[in-house]
Amino acid sequence: MARQNGWKIVLRIEDLDGPRIKANAAKQAIDILQWLGLDWDEGPCYQTDDLAHYESALERLVAQGDIYPCRCTRKQIEAASLSAPQKGDHELRYPGTCRQALSTAKNQFASQTDSHAWRILVPPGTTTFVDTFAGAQIHDVQQSVGDFLVRTKVQLPCYQLAVVVDDARQGINQVVRGDDLLNSVPRQLLLYNRLHLSPTPTYTHLPMVIGADGRRLAKRHGDSRLQAYRNQGTRAERIVGLLAEWCGLGPRREMTAKEFSEQFTLGRLSPDPVVFRRADDSWLVDAQS
Repeated sequence: MARQNGWKIVLRIEDLDGPRIKANAAKQAIDILQWLGLDWDEGPCYQTDDLAHYESALERLVAQGDIYPCRCTRKQIEAASLSAPQKGDHELRYPGTCRQALSTAKNQFASQTDSHAWRILVPPGTTTFVDTFAGAQIHDVQQSVGDFLVRTKVQLPCYQLAVVVDDARQGINQVVRGDDLLNSVPRQLLLYNRLHLSPTPTYTHLPMVIGADGRRLAKRHGDSRLQAYRNQGTRAERIVGLLAEWCGLGPRREMTAKEFSEQFTLGRLSPDPVVFRRADDSWLVDAQS
């Protein structure tokens, strides 16, 4: 989509998730992208290289009375909440336990004397938007996740805040990603509004690859990492060819990234999740060179 429309691609490494970031993960991801034949116009940009932009956004939110400190643990939230974890991101709805801290938030943010997370005040009501692929959407953020996190207990910006700040300052006007993040859009639109940032991007959320059990493709389905197939000798063109078939470009065959970029049409893509089956694994493994 980017190459067909003449968009500039920014490679952003979102490395704020502390302990869950594996050593050399960014380097390996960049290497895999290059091996597949993918390229970009700017970057890589690492979020941890400059935290000042996020801190400035948080300072603005606290000055406006939009965020407050929260000391609740996941167990406490689970005990207080009647809702089950949300599909995909395993979030519990936050019931607003620490909202009373809003009155002293400015002083606490300035002091930085103890460790606590920070949440944004989410109003009741629905948010509507139109996704280029998924269509019209209606979400109630307060009902689904409540006051969501914008800063962690180790004083790092959370995903929702970080990507909004980055998208705005990097001039991102097209966001194409997996539909597991479709319910993140209303939260990000709320942050755009509170931070007085514009314009908001156009969003396109595409189906995920899942296992035969209907769950997100993961270790429980075996080792389906691209690096694992590469280590076994699978050619990059084999992987691109499998993706091409999933995208409606006809029977699977080896294909380069350039060929794929020339033939891809969003209208051919099914809205249903893609199921990775044993035959798909065989297609990759049996063609080792």
